[in-house]
Amino acid sequence: MTTTTAEETIADARERIDVLDDRIIGLIQERMAVSSVVQQTRIASGGRRLHLSREMEILGRYREALGRPGTGLAMTLLELCRGRV
Repeated sequence: MTTTTAEETIADARERIDVLDDRIIGLIQERMAVSSVVQQTRIASGGRRLHLSREMEILGRYREALGRPGTGLAMTLLELCRGRV
């Protein structure tokens, strides 16, 4: 019978977290690329770089799913994807 020590459990969990973080980073980079296409297309068609009502939708979605910290996370994502306003 093998028993898992606390150290092994923590090491396994941390390895899983690292894998998840790599996936999250990849998804954020993909989101940044897609957002760039949206911005460039909007500007090329005579629109503005930002669509504030859309950003409010995104903030609301993250707040609803993750609580108040979700708003901060969404703000960071928006800043990464469109730059500082």
